[in-house]
Amino acid sequence: MTAPPSRARVQRRPVHGVLLLDKPLGLSSNQALQKAKWLLRAEKAGHTGTLDPLASGVLPLCFGAATKFSQLQLDADKTYETIVRLGVNTSTADAEGEVLQQRPVSCTAGQVVQTLDDFTGPIRQVPPMHSALKKDGKALYEYAREGQSVEREARAVTIHDLELLDFALTGEGAHPYPYLHLRVQCSKGTYIRTLGEDIGNALGCGGHLTMLRRVATGGLHVQDAITLDQLEALPEEQRLQALHPVETLLHGWPQITLGHDDAGRFLSGMRRRGPWSDAPQVAVFGDQPRALLGAAQVKAGELIPMRLLSPAEIAQMLAQKVPGGGPDAV
Repeated sequence: MTAPPSRARVQRRPVHGVLLLDKPLGLSSNQALQKAKWLLRAEKAGHTGTLDPLASGVLPLCFGAATKFSQLQLDADKTYETIVRLGVNTSTADAEGEVLQQRPVSCTAGQVVQTLDDFTGPIRQVPPMHSALKKDGKALYEYAREGQSVEREARAVTIHDLELLDFALTGEGAHPYPYLHLRVQCSKGTYIRTLGEDIGNALGCGGHLTMLRRVATGGLHVQDAITLDQLEALPEEQRLQALHPVETLLHGWPQITLGHDDAGRFLSGMRRRGPWSDAPQVAVFGDQPRALLGAAQVKAGELIPMRLLSPAEIAQMLAQKVPGGGPDAV
């Protein structure tokens, strides 16, 4: 009897671009990344900051050359939709935690509106124990699992907009419990669980999250995202078409296009001079053919390279655009 054939090893390939993933509940950001990387057979990949396993929504995944710009999304503003159940505090500030306290909900609609106004703008937050922040080299959630609580410093964050989409202050009829349905536009580093709990406490009744969904990050929106199931359902030769170009991560930046000679010098790290306005960050393209070369800044008419793509990456990106080409064609 012959032995069964060994399982074929996945043949990795250079893949460049951004996958706007609609991450499902229950998966960590890294688990979602590894599944997408496997489906695309990509050599190099990274995500743009974690999205809690208990949260769904848009998670930009970077492949190949796009990983050079992933930090931009880490620093970007985020927009979330969340539901805060009023009247109950839990150990984790979400529905997964143990109930710590229950209080009656006696606030008015006017008090809700005023409280939301109070939480709009620059605020300070104490990071939750159930978070990945580290203290003495150990994640806070590890201390929490051991039943320990450690001192955390309040951090400055900004709530740009706090919109009340829907609410109920009594638990009757179609609404089994009092809640606030909010849309939150905020700076990086904002903990929505902490925000929901703090709003509930300010209303005198406490609260915790029962739903959290990220709908936008840095100009990228969940309506343009794809799920892992949708990606997997595509024929393998079509999966690369789900990728957005690397320059998607440079959303809203001014663009500068260089001719052939200047493009070559720019890629070698040389500064170029031209009639450009000062800008802290610009996206730089070559013109024949048009291709992203990297990121730069402009000072006093001088284009100063900041982050450059390699000639090999550019060639692979151009081949990936050609129907039937793809990274394997390079």
